[in-house]
Amino acid sequence: MKRPETKPPSGTGSTYPWGDARRYNSYSGYFRRLFGTRVQKLSVNAGFSCPNRDGTVSTGGCTFCNNSAFSPSYCTPQKNVRQQLEEGIEFHRRRYRTAEKYLAYFQSFSNTYASLERLETVFSQAFEVPQVAGIIVGTRPDCIDERKLDYFARLAESHYVVIEYGIESCYDRTLQAINRGHDFACAQRAVEATAARGIHTGAHFILGLPGETRGMMTEQTERINALPLDTVKFHQLQLFKETPMAEQYARHPEDFRFFGKEEYIDFFIGILERLRPDLVVERFAGEAPPRFHAGPAWGLIRNEQLWAELERRLEERDSWQGKSYARTI
Repeated sequence: MKRPETKPPSGTGSTYPWGDARRYNSYSGYFRRLFGTRVQKLSVNAGFSCPNRDGTVSTGGCTFCNNSAFSPSYCTPQKNVRQQLEEGIEFHRRRYRTAEKYLAYFQSFSNTYASLERLETVFSQAFEVPQVAGIIVGTRPDCIDERKLDYFARLAESHYVVIEYGIESCYDRTLQAINRGHDFACAQRAVEATAARGIHTGAHFILGLPGETRGMMTEQTERINALPLDTVKFHQLQLFKETPMAEQYARHPEDFRFFGKEEYIDFFIGILERLRPDLVVERFAGEAPPRFHAGPAWGLIRNEQLWAELERRLEERDSWQGKSYARTI
């Protein structure tokens, strides 16, 4: 027997299951419930690499990856972790005056791809900054092990800790084509092992990778729902300069199909309707400075504008996260 998991609010002041009147389980609402105030992420580049860059698994990295496209100017491994965070706090204090707490977001490359001893040194620096309430550790599912997870579980006893896995796709053929160097089963094992220790667990997916149809992208929502995730990020495919994928596009543009902005929002709503209601949607689209783009792009548009357009379309369609989600009871 199956039944819908969510219902729309009815009447003034009513809310969805996640506790507010937004039509999706928002990241900002999640943090307000968790911390009772606005929380700002601060990107950190701690100088890690990836096993598909240094030859351990492969070389060249993921075919879509150009880290410079999403790294703030203050975020460079030539500065230590504390310095990056202090400069980030000063930058965001001028731009976002309401932020009271910060999370150190170890964003660039694979931030568990090192010895446990180095990880302990790097992450301890984040907590030297009094305003930092926790860490978000971006990494690959093949760069984690039992000892590292035990370490993060100990940290999570006194701090907010998230391990965020780049999964990108649920299809092994796609993962092989983009040179990830691991399969989806590896991602499943990493997510399950992380969640089992009580560590907040997130994942990132790209919509529009070459070879994937709209049906494939929509159908993988069921596999995402089955993972014990707390947060999830989706980005539309963006093509960046100085990447193997840009070279692939130059040779075979017929292999690519890029979403227009309005088209993507409508398509994503179909995924959102199928998404588990308790999953916090951290992002649904990406943005990068136009100078990095090597293919069709949306131009200068801020993330806040994208969210506003998504909310407007949800209201017009009378839709919400989990509208079509069902679970066995």
